[in-house]
Formats: sequence, structure tokens, C-alpha cells
Amino acid sequence: MSCPCQSGKEYGDCCEPYHSGQLPKVPLSLMRSRYSAYATGLADYIINTTHPDNSQYLQDHKLWKKQIEGFCHQTQFLGLEIHEEVIGEKVSFVTFTAKLMQNDQDASFTERSRFEKGGGWWLYHSGEFKLGV
Repeated sequence: MSCPCQSGKEYGDCCEPYHSGQLPKVPLSLMRSRYSAYATGLADYIINTTHPDNSQYLQDHKLWKKQIEGFCHQTQFLGLEIHEEVIGEKVSFVTFTAKLMQNDQDASFTERSRFEKGGGWWLYHSGEFKLGV
């Protein structure tokens, strides 16, 4: 099966190792694996790779997981396009467009994601986004 992140690789050679416990070494891999996790409904991965300072971070992981699963269920993940990657030692950015459909309507957006490194691994911190492509 092709990886949902559209890297051109098979899922088993791309995002699946991250979803199975391997830590992404670069922010771009984390961003791609998070997109794939949304596309495949892996809410625990989204929770585990989100920085606690993120505005959507919920202490109630059971409720948060239910919200993420709801989003995944009502969304068609149609594509991912990477625009830019800016790598820093502790803070990095990845700009991308996620092509999505919800209720037969375009829900695509472009985001500049901020990733922070702490404890030896990268976490999704926040993002600036605009709706549409």
C-alpha cells in the first residue's frame, strides 16, 4: 500500500515504522507521519506527537482521542504537498498543503507548522494556517 503522506514510498517503508514506535529524526518525517496518522485514524500517535503547549492539547486524552477519531472519520485525506522545510537545532518549520474533503466540500488548508525538539525527539508545537489551497 502506498503511504498516505504521498512520499512515493510504501507505507511499511515510510510512516508505518513511526506509527509502530520509531521516533522521527527530522521534523519533515514527523509532519508526514502525522498526516498519515490522521489519514489512517491513529489518534494515539497524534496525541503522543503533540507538544503539551499546543493550544489543542487536552489533558483528558480519552476525550481528545474521541475528537481526533471523529475528525478522521468525517474527513477524506486526498493529498499532501510539501512547500518548505526550515530546520533548526531545537525549532523547525514545515510548510505544507493538506488536501481534504469533508461533507463533499473542500476542507484543504496550507499550514506552516512549528516543531520543537525536547527530550531527544520532535513534537508538533503549533501551526499558522489558512483555509483553501
